[in-house]
Amino acid sequence: MAVGHEKKGSEIYEKNRSVEYEKKILKPKNVWEEFFADKRSGGHRSSAEEFLAMEAREKLFHLDGGKTLLDFGCGAGELLVYYAPEYEKTIGVDFSPSMLEEASKKIKERNCENTTLILADDKTVWDKLDSSFDRINAAGVLQYLTYQEIDDFIFNASKYINKDGKIVLFDMLDPRLYPLWKIGLFSQDKSCRKILSKVVCGVKNSISSSLKKRPRDILGYSHYPNKIKKIANKNGFEMICVQSMYYEYKYHAIIFRS
Repeated sequence: MAVGHEKKGSEIYEKNRSVEYEKKILKPKNVWEEFFADKRSGGHRSSAEEFLAMEAREKLFHLDGGKTLLDFGCGAGELLVYYAPEYEKTIGVDFSPSMLEEASKKIKERNCENTTLILADDKTVWDKLDSSFDRINAAGVLQYLTYQEIDDFIFNASKYINKDGKIVLFDMLDPRLYPLWKIGLFSQDKSCRKILSKVVCGVKNSISSSLKKRPRDILGYSHYPNKIKKIANKNGFEMICVQSMYYEYKYHAIIFRS
C-alpha cells in the first residue's frame, strides 16, 4: 500500500473516530448502537474465509459491476475486502468504532488502497460524503431500521447514486420465513421436541425483552418485501426481490431506476 494513501485513509478514520467516540460509545443513541459498540465480528454464518469468499461472490454478482461502491454497515470489513478489488473506489461505513478498527486492520492486510472508512450511522453518513456512487449496498443492516428509517435511507441514497446505479439491500429478514428458521424448522436434525422447546424459549425471551424495554429480537426487525418495494417505488425506483443463497430466511432487495 502506498504510504501517502494509507496515511490519508488513516487520518480520515482517526479524525472521524475521535470526533464521535464519546457520542457513539459513552452515549449511544439506541439499543443497536449500544449492542454493537464493542463488537468485532459481523455475525456471518461462518467466519471461515472460504465461506466469506463465497458469500462475497454472491453479493458481487447482484451488485453487477460499477466503478464506485458505498458499503453501508460494513462492520468488521469481512466482505468489504472482497469488494475492494472489484472497484476503483470503495467506502466502508459503520457506527461501531470497534468494528471499524477490525475493518481497518483487514484493509491494510489486504492492501486495499482504494478503500476509506467512515464512522457514521444512517442519518449522519450523508453529510460526510463528497461524491456519488455507482452502487450503494447494505448487508444485514436494514433489519435494524424501521420502515420509516428505511424510507429515509433510500431517499437520501437516491441523492448519491449515479445514473444507472443500484441500491442493494442484502440479507433482509423475511417475516414469512424468519419465525420458521428460529424454531428450527429448516434444521437438518429438527424434531417436534426441539421445535416445541425453541417456541417456548422464544416466548420467554420475548416477554423478558418486553419487560426490560428492549427489542424482542436482537437480530432486528423483519420487513415484508412488498412494503420495501412500495418504499422504493415511492422514491422513484423499481425493485426486484431475490432469495439469499446462504441464509434461507433472508432476501435481497435490488433497487434501481427504470
